[in-house]
Amino acid sequence: MNLSSQIEAILYFKGEPVSAKKLAEFAGVSLEEVTQAITELKTNLEGRGLTIIEMESEYMLATGPGASDIIQKITKDELTRDIGKAGLETLSIILYKGNVSRREIDYIRGVNSTFILRNLMIRGLVERVVRDTDQRQFLYKPTFELMSYMGIKKIEDLPEYSDMKKEMEAFESERKTDGSRTE
Repeated sequence: MNLSSQIEAILYFKGEPVSAKKLAEFAGVSLEEVTQAITELKTNLEGRGLTIIEMESEYMLATGPGASDIIQKITKDELTRDIGKAGLETLSIILYKGNVSRREIDYIRGVNSTFILRNLMIRGLVERVVRDTDQRQFLYKPTFELMSYMGIKKIEDLPEYSDMKKEMEAFESERKTDGSRTE
């Protein structure tokens, strides 16, 4: 598989902006090769439903401008549907765990949560913020609108919050312990 195809696959899989440096690291190539492959990928995507968005040496695969009408139609449809079990599961993790990365959500759920998170953001239930300790990473947190809709004034007002918080902390502690073992 050529480099531009590898980068396309990485950007699709990640579902969020990825730095040129990270792309080079993932593909095992130089930054210059990544830049050339991105240019090639942009050319290959011209006139198609996808495009590459570039901002401050970060790249993201997104729907192209020509697809905006169909995407708006789909978005309207998504907003009128129930969020489903996966949405409730993801929302619960964000509410009870607090600011949480997509990677942590994926780990807890055992599946990729990119599309569920996008759906929850479109609905205004969660927002994505930059992690204080690493400006390249994002965290997801509940919105004020969600809390208002749920009728709670603070996260601690959630049902069984302290018990759930303890369970989440125990799970996190166990995960870190399991991850540090060498076999």
